[in-house]
Amino acid sequence: MKDLLPVREGHVCGTAADNHLFVEAVLYRYRAGIPWRDLPARFGDWKNVHRRLRRWCESGVIERIFRHLASDHDNEYMMINSTIGRAHQHSAGTRKKRGTDQAIGRSRRGLTTKIHAVVDASGKAAILSLTPGQRADITEAEPLLDEVEPKAFIADKADDADPFIKKLKERQITVAIPSRRSRRNPRKISSQLYKNRNIIERLSVRLKQFGGVATRYDKLKSTFIAAMQLVSAIIGLN
Repeated sequence: MKDLLPVREGHVCGTAADNHLFVEAVLYRYRAGIPWRDLPARFGDWKNVHRRLRRWCESGVIERIFRHLASDHDNEYMMINSTIGRAHQHSAGTRKKRGTDQAIGRSRRGLTTKIHAVVDASGKAAILSLTPGQRADITEAEPLLDEVEPKAFIADKADDADPFIKKLKERQITVAIPSRRSRRNPRKISSQLYKNRNIIERLSVRLKQFGGVATRYDKLKSTFIAAMQLVSAIIGLN
């Protein structure tokens, strides 16, 4: 990661000796699920840590790190799944601007955010996205599929839609998606292949071990998804 960070050694702006400490501060905050102001003093002024995180979000630093580490993915098969994260009331106070979407919606569970992930055969997250909690899974499946080239694709019944299945077949991707009960002619899929879907379920569990991911405290979508990208990158390295 260090060669992708700003103000690294040899960078024209000088060297930041605390890049490692800053990354640990961000991970600590999301692991513990604490307010920024409760960040331990050993990490420095919490305002500076938060301000720096916002700069990295806006400049795309964390996204570049995530995409670089995720680029070496296993294309044998991939899978998609979504999980609901509760949105804390503190995350809902962003001023509404025309055309902006902070990916917070209202569902039966109250204020929620839905986390969509595409994971490769090794269990590494390849793509992450956010939508409001009430949004249907299939709305994200098609655009996320455009970013990957798997030989086979695994999903649950929520993604069993004719246009999506047709798109997979056109790209000659093996379909491992169970048919809905309403289908007159259910598809036959490889049960052995579909069993691998537990890989993405395990990743969801590991993500939610971070309190700041299981419950969203961030007002801005860009901050929250950057944090998930950083957490996913670290999980993928372990």
